[in-house]
Amino acid sequence: MNLTTRQQINIGLILTLIMAFTRSHHWSTLHALPDASWAIFFLVGVYLRPLWIMPSLIAAAMVIDYVAITKFGVSDFCVSPAYWLLIPAYASLFVAGRVYAAHHRVGLSALLWLAGTALVGAVAAELLSSGGFYFFSGRFAEPTLAEFVPRFFKYFPSMLTSFAFYLGVAAVVHVLVKPEQVKHAI
Repeated sequence: MNLTTRQQINIGLILTLIMAFTRSHHWSTLHALPDASWAIFFLVGVYLRPLWIMPSLIAAAMVIDYVAITKFGVSDFCVSPAYWLLIPAYASLFVAGRVYAAHHRVGLSALLWLAGTALVGAVAAELLSSGGFYFFSGRFAEPTLAEFVPRFFKYFPSMLTSFAFYLGVAAVVHVLVKPEQVKHAI
């Protein structure tokens, strides 16, 4: 996708604000949307070209977590030695977004690339984040693979649902912003 520097800056600022508003709650309620971080890292991979943006966004996520915990009373239960595995988890989503961007075409066939790369990125992110937390956080007495697999299938669907929701919203926004390209593809 050929975006101007200004467009990329605007997209980056909007995505960072969405992350701040959704991540700071660490749970979804009627008053708070689910965490959009997974979708944001994927979308940053799709839309923003500078490589420095990914580590900057990881730093922003860490600052958001710190402020949420220290100023707003969010539980620090998830902050453990495994917290650092969020870096490769988010990187997998960023890379998945890059792969999708390299294969993006205006048309329905792009949906297969979108679904495939998003799913691979999401599975990798879940294995790294949840698996990392389960095996390396020190919060579980004797972690085993036999116990992790059911946990994966218990928690992954809700993460995937939130991820898909935000990607769907982004796809609708993308189509609304670029209607002439979509019109010519149909």
